[in-house]
Amino acid sequence: MNPKFSEDVIPLSDVKINPGKVVKHVTETHRPALLTSRGRGVAIVQSLSDYEADTEERNFLSGVVQGLLDLEEDRELSLDAVKKHLGI
Repeated sequence: MNPKFSEDVIPLSDVKINPGKVVKHVTETHRPALLTSRGRGVAIVQSLSDYEADTEERNFLSGVVQGLLDLEEDRELSLDAVKKHLGI
């Protein structure tokens, strides 16, 4: 999902004229668009489904990293302890 700067940089004036075109673009390309004002980036527009997928992936990877850190710090539980804690 790397941006194509020739296609994904959109002036705010274009958004004001035709916001549906911007939404359609980010939905179809699965790439975020950089909105600019006076040549400077001011916001990113991304489709909701892509945003949710990115958020889910970040949360998963964060959990994996936290789990690996817990293992390195000897913060682990036995399977029996986990089952007991979960009431299984």
